[in-house]
Amino acid sequence: MELGKKIRQLRFKASMTQEQLAERLGIGAQSVSKWENAVAMPDITTLPLLAEIFGVSIDDLFDLSAEQRLNRIEHRLDFEAVLPQDVFMEYEEFLKTQLSDKAHQERATELMAYLYWHRMYADGKKVRRWAQEAIRRAPNEKGCRYMLQMAGNYTIWDWNMANHHKAVGFYKELAEANPGMKMPLYDLIENLLADHRADEAEYYLGLLDRVKDANPVLKDVYRAHIALARFDAPAADRIMEELVQAHPDDAGYLFEAAQYYARKCEYDKAIRFYEASFEKTPRKPRFQDELMGIAAIWEIRGDYRKAAETYDRIIDLLENEWGMTEEVELQTAKAEKARLLEKA
Repeated sequence: MELGKKIRQLRFKASMTQEQLAERLGIGAQSVSKWENAVAMPDITTLPLLAEIFGVSIDDLFDLSAEQRLNRIEHRLDFEAVLPQDVFMEYEEFLKTQLSDKAHQERATELMAYLYWHRMYADGKKVRRWAQEAIRRAPNEKGCRYMLQMAGNYTIWDWNMANHHKAVGFYKELAEANPGMKMPLYDLIENLLADHRADEAEYYLGLLDRVKDANPVLKDVYRAHIALARFDAPAADRIMEELVQAHPDDAGYLFEAAQYYARKCEYDKAIRFYEASFEKTPRKPRFQDELMGIAAIWEIRGDYRKAAETYDRIIDLLENEWGMTEEVELQTAKAEKARLLEKA
């Protein structure tokens, strides 16, 4: 339905004349008449007030389809770091209505998770800021440390809090309910390895070996990490070295080698393999993972200027390969560069 017809419909429903609507909007009645007859369109700044007067969302003014509204939600989450509370509640309510619609159920569920994650991420930055400030003011007090650990992914010393047994339990159930699927097994093996549960990881790697479309790179690399989880670094190193020698031009193996050496704090090797992986990646646009790893290593080493220069490369990648202009991802990269330059 055209916007003008929608305004007319909503005005009739509200039992308002064109003059009454115009008065509420602070414009002439002739403008409302032009909208309803498709002679002119309302200014974009008028839409929020129109929606408020009629008690609908801005999306409702345009009579968007469910698919269009889902797209709109996803795009706004991509572009805005923080959603206003009324917009968050509007999106939440709409997504709930789509959870029972088989045509949109899967996507609505995913977007519901994205919506809450988006809010959590924005609030998490506030938690980190204020928890850090509280700790600076009272560095010998425990008060905000747990909040900082939870919101900032800071290490928790207590094993009972730091281990991944709940994640392992979830992914075990998922793998058992979906035999032959690779993703549950990836997540299960990686959570087991994080807790050095090497024997269990080896068992599930055996199941992964039977999955036809499983990533051969990961199947090979997991073997090195299982050896590392058993604290057998020489065996793990030997596996990784053999894999890299066998696949010198494969970006997947080079990336996993970089990850492996970064975890071992062998940073020169890690940077070398990250750069090689980035250079040999055949797909365009490329992901920023290698560059983020390099930037993190330079920051760990205290070379903030080189870390900032790496973020210049990330910004260039996002703008010129991905065509980003205002997305949250690009804004975050620019903010990281500014933070690093300030430290430099």
